[in-house]
Amino acid sequence: MFISVMRLVAALGSIFRSRAALQLENLALRHQIGVLLRSARKRRQLTPLDRLLWVGLSRIWRDWRSTLAIVKPDTVVAWHRKGFRLFWTWKVRRGRAGRPVVAREIRDLIRKMCRENPGWGAPRIHGELLKLGIDIGETSVSKYMMRGRKPPSQTWRTFLENHAQQLVSIDFFTVPTLGFQVLYVFLVLAHDRRRILHFNVTANPTAEWTGQQLREAFPFDQLPRYLLRDRDAIFGQDFREQVRDMGIQEVLSTPRSPWQRAYVERAIGSIRRECLDHVILWFPKTPSNLKRQRFRSFVRSW
Repeated sequence: MFISVMRLVAALGSIFRSRAALQLENLALRHQIGVLLRSARKRRQLTPLDRLLWVGLSRIWRDWRSTLAIVKPDTVVAWHRKGFRLFWTWKVRRGRAGRPVVAREIRDLIRKMCRENPGWGAPRIHGELLKLGIDIGETSVSKYMMRGRKPPSQTWRTFLENHAQQLVSIDFFTVPTLGFQVLYVFLVLAHDRRRILHFNVTANPTAEWTGQQLREAFPFDQLPRYLLRDRDAIFGQDFREQVRDMGIQEVLSTPRSPWQRAYVERAIGSIRRECLDHVILWFPKTPSNLKRQRFRSFVRSW
């Protein structure tokens, strides 16, 4: 019963289709029947003409997928792509040649000019060749120039590993308290082991206080070579003079570029996420040095 209904629906649908669509469907069905009869006793094989027929039908007939049964529609698409590649390969090989070949004498002349004039580049050699009446492009001159062998250099990772012991970063971060006060924490981080060398807390940071903390962080025989910091106004003229007197070279990061001091920024983030975000600090009205001692003991105990 179901099969009869489906046949009736197909017959009614064929009434509203155009004559060209019906002819294309008959052609596709007859072709597939011919392929099955031809390969009844052996493995089904499609000739290049069969593939060409289905590629052509896929270009001009919109409903070709509904009639195809011997292969999958993706196979027909693959045939078309393969034919496209073969067509353009044939067109390139039978077309015009590419750039004209540079004569051997001109190539030897370019190399000779490179050897005898190491400071000349491609534009200079190209100009001299044009003066001699040799019509050649600058890119061709650059192609045939001699390349000097450069000494091997270390990678950027090796450079950082070799100089990590000479790099330190400093930064401030704020800590709010229960009494709506703000404490400023000064941090000194070494890059070699990513360890915190020194930290201290103050409610009124100044350039003199910051310079004193830097002197306490480094003994005279263990001074770093480079100091990485941001452009905060707290690092005033007094601080810069103290750093210069210690023989340390400052490296300032670009404004709004915290990733240039990734190590110290990550350490501050870890302190916030793992410690300060879980508690609310409360300090009564006591001398500032006692506040600093309590905060430092609190961080160490955490």
